Amino acid sequence: MQTQLRVARQTDNLERIAEMYRQGLRLDILGAFEDHQGFDGVMLGKSGLQYHFEFTHHRGYTVGKSPTQDHLIVFYIPDRGYMEESCARMETAGFKPVPSYNPYWDQNGRTFEDLDGYRVVLENSEWE
Repeated sequence: MQTQLRVARQTDNLERIAEMYRQGLRLDILGAFEDHQGFDGVMLGKSGLQYHFEFTHHRGYTVGKSPTQDHLIVFYIPDRGYMEESCARMETAGFKPVPSYNPYWDQNGRTFEDLDGYRVVLENSEWE
């Protein structure tokens, strides 16, 4: 039996956030829904991977920005060339490069912030 991980969060910018993550992380749209009990959403990932993201918007409600600068999703990318390509893709997709709140992530990685203030770290190392 395999375990699936879904990372889910709300946004006030559903279409823009979904497109940023799709382009920046080279993800595919795995599914989407509209007005499911007042919620719209999109799932992004890659077929066959054990994780995916779900972004939702609750119609008529505002959720605002990330509560802290240390809400992170971290991707470990051991290949330096692919790391650099990935960083360029993130910026092209609209992510803003920012210094990490925790300086550890700046040693071998780069931190990017989305429109909602949530952050993605691309770490140039192996997961241990």
